[in-house]
Amino acid sequence: MSDTLAALSAAAPLAAGWTVHGLWQQRLIGRAERDALTGLPRRAAFEKSAARILRRRRRDVVAVLVIDLDGFKQVNDVHGHEAGDSAIRETGRRLAQWAEPLGTVARLGGDEFAAVIRCPDPDTVRGELTHLHQWLCSPITYDGLPLPLGASIGAYLHTPGPGPALELSGALRVADEVMYGVKQTGGGWSVTRSLTPSYRTVNGRRDGRRGTGLDAEGGPR
Repeated sequence: MSDTLAALSAAAPLAAGWTVHGLWQQRLIGRAERDALTGLPRRAAFEKSAARILRRRRRDVVAVLVIDLDGFKQVNDVHGHEAGDSAIRETGRRLAQWAEPLGTVARLGGDEFAAVIRCPDPDTVRGELTHLHQWLCSPITYDGLPLPLGASIGAYLHTPGPGPALELSGALRVADEVMYGVKQTGGGWSVTRSLTPSYRTVNGRRDGRRGTGLDAEGGPR
């Protein structure tokens, strides 16, 4: 009996050490899956949560969004990068609060975000997009000064029905195109129900999009 107690006593610190190590690893993984500036999920974590939403067979309508801020470069140029970071953080907070009961949201990079939400019908989606756009266009206060920002939102609308599950990558692709079209006309939001891209694809992305290596006219970025 004494030998057993001695063995357990010796093993206890080791087990505690492994517990601490496991918690430390989980914390590191959690940090890696979150954007450091906004706390929102990064792309990989967002894709996992979005996939779970898309797999659920319900009667809800699904909207896949790409959001890009308007006027962000001017905020950086005029007020500095700390002001720009503050604008990104506040945008992330607003998006997280907006999306929490509806779905999931992520920061893709820079001033670009994505979201997947479920709503009971298309009219509700449109109402939510109107609300979101108005909120994102509300001035953000930095150092006592209002920072004017706008937003361009593109959305792919998927209605329930028979057939294979919606692929997130294709929906993001067309939502990005819609966002780009909205941005060219001064901002706002727009919706498409078509999964057919309108722009040429470069490196798996819309021609002219950041990350393709080409601008909208085909020249180097």
